Amino acid sequence: MISRELASRLAPHVSWKPANGDMFFIPRPEIADSVFIISDMVVELVESGGESRFHFNGTVEWALDSVESDGVVWLPRENQLRELLGDYFMSLDSSAGGFVVTVSGPGRAYHTEAELDAADAYARAALYVLGVEQPSIVS
Repeated sequence: MISRELASRLAPHVSWKPANGDMFFIPRPEIADSVFIISDMVVELVESGGESRFHFNGTVEWALDSVESDGVVWLPRENQLRELLGDYFMSLDSSAGGFVVTVSGPGRAYHTEAELDAADAYARAALYVLGVEQPSIVS
């Protein structure tokens, strides 16, 4: 799963249309360690009057009925990050340090640093493609 730090850095630069199976966290100290999964059975996306809210159904252990969708941080899966990269994506390779993603760039290919989790490597590549950061390893 993508790290919360990378998800938080990526969030302002991507558009997320929540769907069943998507994961998110709520960046509030008292609940930030919990990961929620959107499901019609537990966390339901309710859209009304042009606004969206997450409703927590049947979660008696939480004193949380709903939270604004712009108050959560999406934790995209590997396939969602790969889709975000689109035609920029060239490869995902394993290395001694984890995983490296190669993306095409303006005139050259760029490689992310090795990440223990493939989702984090995809996220770093997305941050490069979106113009947020430069990768450390350049060929």
